[in-house]
Amino acid sequence: MPDVARNIEIKAKISDWQKLYQLVIALSDTPEEILVQKDIFFPAQNGRLKLRIFQDDHGELIHYQRENTIKAKESSYIIAKTTEPLAMQAALSKALGVIGIVEKKRLLYKTGQTRIHLDQVAGLGNFLELEYVLSPREDIDIAKSLVADLMRYLEIASNDLIANAYIDMLL
Repeated sequence: MPDVARNIEIKAKISDWQKLYQLVIALSDTPEEILVQKDIFFPAQNGRLKLRIFQDDHGELIHYQRENTIKAKESSYIIAKTTEPLAMQAALSKALGVIGIVEKKRLLYKTGQTRIHLDQVAGLGNFLELEYVLSPREDIDIAKSLVADLMRYLEIASNDLIANAYIDMLL
């Protein structure tokens, strides 16, 4: 049985893409990674269930739970990788039905334990996500403090923050 992973995350609307992009590039420990993602959401009794398709031969089934709140929040998740995402999509769609689909281009950067996502979401616009990946016994308050520091550096104000997932905003 895979372990449940945890992170602390925030999501924010981007008003000045170019300025934020430059700040992120200066901060990142890694080169830019471009990901084209299609997330298909399925009904779930607890939390959310989505199949993320990167390509026809690469995807991840992700179950996660987190609050819908604008503050930095803990998310717990399990990821199951697949080399047959289209077959998995067909099986899950037939068995469960589909809630909705989110399509996005994601620019991925990393600094320390934080994944920085600059997302261009079809039908919604441009967003930033910060995901600080927690180690198993790491103090959540320290992680939230580090996320707050990153938000200050990236000039993300509290009124830029968004509580809901992209799928909620699309529906």
